[in-house]
Order: sequence, then C-alpha cells, then structure tokens
Amino acid sequence: MAKTGPKMVEVRDRTDEELTSSLDRARDELFRLKLSRSTNQLENTMQIRQKRREVARIMTVISARRTGLEPARAGEAAEKE
Repeated sequence: MAKTGPKMVEVRDRTDEELTSSLDRARDELFRLKLSRSTNQLENTMQIRQKRREVARIMTVISARRTGLEPARAGEAAEKE
C-alpha cells in the first residue's frame, strides 16, 4: 500500500514558510507524475490523485490563514516577538 501524503493536522502544524516550500515541492512532484503518466512510465496512477489532494490541503491552510479563519501555528507568535 502506498504512503499517503500529510494529514491536515500535520499541514496545520507547519509555519507559513514551510507551507510555501511544501507547496512548491508538491506542485513540482505533481508535474513530474503527470509527465511520467503521459510517457507511460507511471505504474501507480493513484499517486497523481494523492499529490493533487496534498496540494489542495496546503492551499486550504494557506488561504485560511490569509483570511484569518485559522490562526497561525502556535510557535510562530513566540518567534515573531
């Protein structure tokens, strides 16, 4: 069984900088998976679905933090002071 991506709890525990870097990395991996699929080199096509959902989770947390619906990580407030 393939390992799924991070859960929402794990994503919410990350700082904003970690989220943006994770988003860039996940988007790059998604691009590579799609490229592999188009060249018939991808054996497990469920990886694309899992990576798409990981990108969506990260984007949801980033959006919620920007609108103020979700507080920033607890450690960030202490780091900024």
